[in-house]
Amino acid sequence: MGSPQGSPRQGGLGPLVLLFFLLLSPAQVLSQLCVWYGECGVASGDKRYNCAYDGPPIALPEDGYGLIQELCPGLFFGNVSTCCDVHQLQTLKNNLQLPLQFLSRCPSCFYNLINLFCELTCSPNQSDFLNVTSTIPYYDPILKENKSSITELQYYIGERFANAMYNACKDVEAPSSNVKALGLLCGRDAKDCNATNWIEYMFSKDNGQTPFSIIPIFSDVPVHGMNPMNNETKGCNESMDDSTGPCSCQDCSIVCGPKPQPPPLPVPWLLFGLDAMYVIMWITYMGFLLIFFALIFGVWCYRRRHFVSEYTPIDSNTAFSANSHHDNGKTTCGERLGERFENGLRMTFTSWGAFCVRNPRPVILFSVVFIAMCCSGFVYVKATTNPVDLWSAPSSQARKEKEYFDTHFGPFFRTEQLIIQAPRSHPDTYSPYPSGADVPFGPPLTKDILHQVLDLQDAIVNITASFDNETVMLKDICLAPLAPYNNNCTILSVLNYFQNSHSVLNHSVGDEFFVYADYHTHFLYCVRAPASLNDTSLLHDPCLGTFGGPVFPWLVLGGYDDENYNNATALVITFPVNNYYNDSRKLMKALAWEKEFINFLKNYNNPNLTIAFSAERSIEDEINRESNSDIGTVLISYIVMFVYISIALGHIQSCRRLLVDSKISLGIAGILIVLSSVACSVGIFSYFGIPLTLIVIEVIPFLVLAIGVDNIFIIVQTLQRDERLQGETLDKQIGRVLGDVAPSMFLSSFSETVAFFLGTLSTMPAVRTFSLFAGMAVLIDFILQVTCFISLLGLDIKRQERNRLDILCCIKSNEDMSGVQRSESILFMFFKNLYSPYLLKDWMRPIVIAVFVGVLSFSAAVMHNVEIGLDQSLSMPDDSYVMGYFSQLDKYLHAGPPVYFVLEEGHNYTSLEGQNMVCGGMGCNNDSLVQQVFNAAEISSYTRIGYAPSSWIDDYFDWVKPQSSCCRVYNTTGQFCNASVTDPSCTRCRPLTQEGKQRPQGKDFMTFLPMFLSDNPNPKCGKGGHAAYNSAVNFKNNKSDVGATYFMTYHTVLKKSSDFIDAMKKARAIADNITETMDIKEKNYRVFPYSVFYVFYEQYLTIVHDAIFNLCISLGSIFLVTTVLLGFEVWAAVVVSVTIAMIIINMFGVMWLWGISLNAVSLVNLVMSCGIAVEFCSHVTRAFTVSTKGSRVERAEEALSHMGSSVFSGITLTKFGGIVVLAFSKSQIFKVFYFRMYLAMVLLGATHGLIFLPVLLSYIGPSVNKAKTRAAQERTRGTERERLLYF
Repeated sequence: MGSPQGSPRQGGLGPLVLLFFLLLSPAQVLSQLCVWYGECGVASGDKRYNCAYDGPPIALPEDGYGLIQELCPGLFFGNVSTCCDVHQLQTLKNNLQLPLQFLSRCPSCFYNLINLFCELTCSPNQSDFLNVTSTIPYYDPILKENKSSITELQYYIGERFANAMYNACKDVEAPSSNVKALGLLCGRDAKDCNATNWIEYMFSKDNGQTPFSIIPIFSDVPVHGMNPMNNETKGCNESMDDSTGPCSCQDCSIVCGPKPQPPPLPVPWLLFGLDAMYVIMWITYMGFLLIFFALIFGVWCYRRRHFVSEYTPIDSNTAFSANSHHDNGKTTCGERLGERFENGLRMTFTSWGAFCVRNPRPVILFSVVFIAMCCSGFVYVKATTNPVDLWSAPSSQARKEKEYFDTHFGPFFRTEQLIIQAPRSHPDTYSPYPSGADVPFGPPLTKDILHQVLDLQDAIVNITASFDNETVMLKDICLAPLAPYNNNCTILSVLNYFQNSHSVLNHSVGDEFFVYADYHTHFLYCVRAPASLNDTSLLHDPCLGTFGGPVFPWLVLGGYDDENYNNATALVITFPVNNYYNDSRKLMKALAWEKEFINFLKNYNNPNLTIAFSAERSIEDEINRESNSDIGTVLISYIVMFVYISIALGHIQSCRRLLVDSKISLGIAGILIVLSSVACSVGIFSYFGIPLTLIVIEVIPFLVLAIGVDNIFIIVQTLQRDERLQGETLDKQIGRVLGDVAPSMFLSSFSETVAFFLGTLSTMPAVRTFSLFAGMAVLIDFILQVTCFISLLGLDIKRQERNRLDILCCIKSNEDMSGVQRSESILFMFFKNLYSPYLLKDWMRPIVIAVFVGVLSFSAAVMHNVEIGLDQSLSMPDDSYVMGYFSQLDKYLHAGPPVYFVLEEGHNYTSLEGQNMVCGGMGCNNDSLVQQVFNAAEISSYTRIGYAPSSWIDDYFDWVKPQSSCCRVYNTTGQFCNASVTDPSCTRCRPLTQEGKQRPQGKDFMTFLPMFLSDNPNPKCGKGGHAAYNSAVNFKNNKSDVGATYFMTYHTVLKKSSDFIDAMKKARAIADNITETMDIKEKNYRVFPYSVFYVFYEQYLTIVHDAIFNLCISLGSIFLVTTVLLGFEVWAAVVVSVTIAMIIINMFGVMWLWGISLNAVSLVNLVMSCGIAVEFCSHVTRAFTVSTKGSRVERAEEALSHMGSSVFSGITLTKFGGIVVLAFSKSQIFKVFYFRMYLAMVLLGATHGLIFLPVLLSYIGPSVNKAKTRAAQERTRGTERERLLYF
């Protein structure tokens, strides 16, 4: 490296130094002889040759003593005779500035490097190891004498010295660039750098900094009469003097000891080489089958021995029935209490039903007024589409950390990004001049394609948008880190290597026969040294972006292998745009420009380019568009259900009475009541300022429709099967029917309401909001059904009795029929005469139990394998342009998202102890903040921290050193003086004394820190902190103290949800460990990591706990409510809860089979499935508990016959039609989380409620409540009802 290159955020760290050493004449010299002295002749620009001189060393003038002591103290002895004059020393100092800034953080490394150049420039023994090989004549116009300018010389260097110097420097970090310093100073990647090619590069004239060629020759033994320079060196683990220590662990691996090793991966839980859960559940299932069938066989044998008929039911009156004699035995206190509670509910609902039928108009009017009052809350309705509000609770850790970061450092910038391919272009091959292996270039890196991409980039820069009569362009909203000194927008693009200029892209050097250097050469250099201000080819063009910062190749190129950036198959262009915290006007400007940006790219057409793109607003826009586009799908789904309900409610006795017996108007009224309950729920909570979410809009109507329609079918079909008793009026009949079925409806609705309201205890906003709205909607739906719907039912029956047409109720049918006849639907007859008896046969019931327990075992075995997270592409419509962007992102992404380790306000940076806790350079603690993040980056595959952190405090210490020319002030005003300013009144900030060389503390620290953060990097000082750290330090008390600060690095590439979740967990673990080792917990501040995605993925850290909590809360509440409302039938409540739990576990099995991940959306669906499951199970169970049949089998058969058809037609068929329509949605989230999960919950609910539950009740259902049986007999004794009830 002829001269070190590159600055982290700034650029081309000019090279080293070598622009100043000249050579001796090719003659061999004696000891204490020079080969040059003084400068003569201009090599190029401000670079000068050295004058050939073969005499003895010359005493240095006293005005050079300060320089020789500062640079080469080893030569400051005796009369200070050297082979260099003051001008050469000044040139040496100027050219050592950039290496000083990057390598002086490891003093022994810089000591060795400066030793190399001091010996070259000033050693009195130059002739021992320097051999001049070429000179040119020079006439000195001042002294008026002829001299020789040295144009080439050989420098004999000991291999031991070269290797020791390299080993001391190879680990030194460049904090602001997240790379090794040698990667910026060696002309190639740090991993390809070694002792010889580093020194060769520094001494090469081709590096653009060295004025003449210096040829290093490496040997530890004399060669051609020359004695190689082999001075003593310092290892990076050695102190340079008493006032300095060894280099830090971050800059010297041998100080650290062995590299940290990731902990071993957790050993998978295996049994017999298989997943342990699979084996356990298989063994459990086999054990269950063995015991179960042994019991069945035992009972069968016992029955064969004691009874004549082998077909007598196992649970018959004769065999083991607790109810074989209804009137035998005394009733218990619990039975009497249950009967009284049941009777109280029956009488209450009977009276209420009769009242509603007698007074339909007041009831309906009151209901309409109530609905209108609730719906008036729509005036205050707010909908939340902000993803942060949807997925992250305001009180969550990630949300608080985001607020803290946004408040102190400003919100993370908005990202507009393009991924560009060139499908019609072919790979290019570059042949370096004059020699070298051919270098392949990927299709998008041909010059023609680059010009086309630059045209596109310029067009985007010139996009204009309008907001509030103002014109908005990219320059008005873009991130410009050096503003106001440099207002160029940050554009992360490979074209920024060419200054976003067509002319620079076309720049080449050659003749009519050969091209010596062109854009290929410049590209290959810039991907190695992106911060360089001057490439080492003949082009000498800068690599640093026009915005003042480096463009890292892994951010702007995609599809390359390893680090062969030239093989890239895609270009990535990123436009960071300012985000605004609590400034809606500026934010609206950015949104307006983004809208035009999206429209421009949608309409852009270039057959040579394939473009995938996304703006910051794209995801929210597409979610909103998806919601609007799916309105049609949802409406069709509901229309299908509405049509079915309207038709299925009626029972047509003849074609001529079609329009009389149909119940279309009643069905529509029932549906409107269901939807009104949803509207009321929304209105009520809107009054309280609780916003709607997408999940509420899409899920709750489906849920309430399932519950509400089921209740409608139960009421109507029970009434249709009922026969009015002699002398009974319509209001009493409907009241009696309501008294029979309303407790069951109340049981299901109230248990669901309680379960949902308890779901608001969840910390997940999506679940909490859903639970609030769903609980209220279900409760209001039940209230309206037992009031308004009952009145409407009474009116409809009266219409039917008067032979008036449905809908057209003013028209009377000619078909005369006295009253409404009792009727039983085909579905009811099917359940009563075929399905129920067949299902409950002795040979069928064990099969049902075995199959369902088998499915349960399978689901339990695989449920721990359900993935956690939400693939963001699932939230997009199939036809979204963002889908293509996500696809390309996964394919071409080479960098993970940035992560900031934030040290909260309260830390003392002005004390040595406080500095050592944080910094990563010499003297810093081995467990400091920067060092621990650095250690984490060493095992990136485990920690997912990709790079060492950029450290403002370490760069500040390098910047403020008195040896550096970075920190200077005007001696008259005390104001900061940039390194690029040439003014004799600019003096060092700190004296070049032993004390001045120490880190600034106390007042000094705060005096110079604002200067560092305002300094723009330049060729003379690449450490200026304005571009890299302007937002990293938060001042307080008028810049008299440091508040919160951050240290930035990057995650490794993250593609799947599990990657993002793991990255956040690991980053938090690292931050917690830093907080603990800094011992700052008691001081009320801490270290925390922040990345823009944390707020979305934090929910997944606790999603399993949240799922268990919410589902257990739901099940627990269902159990308690069911226990009470079934008349304290604890065992019946247990059976219901067990069946619902089975449905939930089987839902997890379906999720694993169908690739549905566990996230907020699926958790809402699981909570909802608890409510749906209650509908499937509670009605049948209650019918079983109130049945007065003799055996469990008979009671199960009666319950299934009476309730099965209503449940099947009310939920299963209604929902099935609506669900099938969802399969045609454009939205992937609808297909995956709604179509698949809804279908699963309906099918699982129907099979468990209508197949498994009756069989389970026939085996272990609760005994008949003798008090209820006697009460039922008393109520119906001597009436026609007695015959109907007992078949």
